[in-house]
Amino acid sequence: MTEEDKKLLSTFEARLRHLMYLHGELKRENTEMKQLLEQREEEVARLRSDYSELEVIYANLKIAKTISSTDSEVKDTKQRLSKLVREVDKCIALLNE
Repeated sequence: MTEEDKKLLSTFEARLRHLMYLHGELKRENTEMKQLLEQREEEVARLRSDYSELEVIYANLKIAKTISSTDSEVKDTKQRLSKLVREVDKCIALLNE
């Protein structure tokens, strides 16, 4: 093996080691990114759950306010209650299927 061949082999080995190092770094980074993504997905799910709960609380507060309102708002209250009854009926129908 000539001196030039040895240099080429040495260069090849160095580049191969560098590529292996870069591969390891990218695998590590990929693992970190997957963990971060999983954390973000869990956070999004938690926030969606919180949002749903807040929507229910808000709707209940609106109903409570409407019920405690004056006689001029009785019609609106009846409409909201009718809407709730229809939603409950739909849910029951879905459960019976």
